[in-house]
Amino acid sequence: MNPRDLRLSLALFAAVLLTGCSHDDAPAAPSARTPAYVAVARGRIDIEGGLLKLSMPSEGVVDHIDTHEGEHVHKGQLLAQLNLEPAKLALESALAEQQQATAQANTLEERVKSASLRASRLQQAAKAGAGDTQSADDAVESARQAQAELNNARANAALAAQKVAGARYQLGLRSLLAPIDGQIVQRMVQPGASVSPAIGPIFVLLPDSPRIVRAELNESFVGVVHENMHAEVDDDSGSGMAPLKAHVLRIGDVFGASTLEDDPQVRANSRTVECVLAFDQPPSKTLRIGQRVMVKFDPK
Repeated sequence: MNPRDLRLSLALFAAVLLTGCSHDDAPAAPSARTPAYVAVARGRIDIEGGLLKLSMPSEGVVDHIDTHEGEHVHKGQLLAQLNLEPAKLALESALAEQQQATAQANTLEERVKSASLRASRLQQAAKAGAGDTQSADDAVESARQAQAELNNARANAALAAQKVAGARYQLGLRSLLAPIDGQIVQRMVQPGASVSPAIGPIFVLLPDSPRIVRAELNESFVGVVHENMHAEVDDDSGSGMAPLKAHVLRIGDVFGASTLEDDPQVRANSRTVECVLAFDQPPSKTLRIGQRVMVKFDPK
């Protein structure tokens, strides 16, 4: 048999074998299935409300700073303070004015009591025929004038008290206190610097709040993701971090452009909705604010 005939015979034999096997195929062994996710989205680590940017509530020259970057602070703790002398002088002046107004009101109160008593006695004497009616009328008018002066003095004393309260308030604005517990992550001022609310924040505070995930859910996945759906959060940088379990807290109602997509063309054309997730267990402090993650939504 020549080589060509041999090849042809082998081909026919193989065809017969394949035909026979086609009728008695055994079922294929099931292959290992990878987890099926209904949606995948890019996200980043954040906290509710974000970082706090703290500005000095009043303008002035920074006298001293009582904290540094990386320090953990508590609510009400002093962070920075301006020069207090101008505010202290204004408060002392307001207190002196209040003291003077209060003293004048106290003096007029005694005068009103005396004038009212004299008018009452003269009126009684006039009724009994033992006194002059005109003198009684004059005494009543004098008592009325004294009462008017007292009312005016009391108004001045109240105004002085308001000035004292305003001066104390302005003094309080010279100090910047931590609004909540947290960590100072950035400080942008030094003692001796001139600051005002208009120049922007001088501290950035990371509150002691639970970490969340803000994911950008593509519009094609909005219909399949719902609240309380389970998800898996992976580090998008390939650090090897173990996946973390989370669940959907809420899904936004407004579409917007993607901010986490690296490709400019995809970022410009894609429409996403914010999806906020909470971790089932508090994650470790190694999760940093702004860290990028990949969120995989589990249909279960």
